[in-house]
Amino acid sequence: MTAPVFLAGHGQLAGPARSGSGTVVLEGPEGRHAVSVRRLRPGEEIVLTDGVGTGASGTVESVSGKDRLEVTVTSVRTEAEPQPRITVVQALPKGDRGELAVETLTETGADAIVPWAASRCVTQWKGERGQKSLAKWRSTAREAGKQARRLRFPEVAGLATTAQVAQLLRGAELGVVLHEEGDSSLATAELPADGGIVLVVGPEGGVSPQELTAFAEAGAQPFRLGPTVLRTSTAGTAATALLLGRTGRWS
Repeated sequence: MTAPVFLAGHGQLAGPARSGSGTVVLEGPEGRHAVSVRRLRPGEEIVLTDGVGTGASGTVESVSGKDRLEVTVTSVRTEAEPQPRITVVQALPKGDRGELAVETLTETGADAIVPWAASRCVTQWKGERGQKSLAKWRSTAREAGKQARRLRFPEVAGLATTAQVAQLLRGAELGVVLHEEGDSSLATAELPADGGIVLVVGPEGGVSPQELTAFAEAGAQPFRLGPTVLRTSTAGTAATALLLGRTGRWS
């Protein structure tokens, strides 16, 4: 059985990363899940990650209470930030399809996810509801990152306006807007070797002409994925997979 993955606290893997060994205490929600849900016991193998590029394999040394265990680290590995970096700007989908998009984007390998309040979005993030929705996206990314055994979890930014998305596109090596009427296929786009790729995924109603104009002025180009039209919750994942394969990050 593959050893389960848990998220270590900020800075906890710094010492083991320097020495290649050491002891880490897992407690709080992650410790509770390990002890009370997974029922890990001394002698069992475990994997820890800090979500920002460091992972450690180890063995449970001791368990105390319902939410605390001590792990003896046996090996550590680090992962540099991959290039080119892929940021997916995801228009807010309806219902729980937002969490589905975040989950599959994380499992596939997106480096950052930016929720976008596109003009044709049915869903609106406002006030407390918006805060809860953002927290849910971030929790989904964290859990999917552990499930996918990633050392680097995607950053989930705050809700962006169209103007803020345009600013992101201006700073990208390549700006892509997925659009079924794009003249070029993403499969033939010239991709940068490093830097950032920003991929914009519109809502179910599509990207508005005004938004397309704003993004074009920011240097982005419209690309189609293929002969079929995908849902907003799956288009970003399909495009990310295509980019990961073409850039060599999946080689």
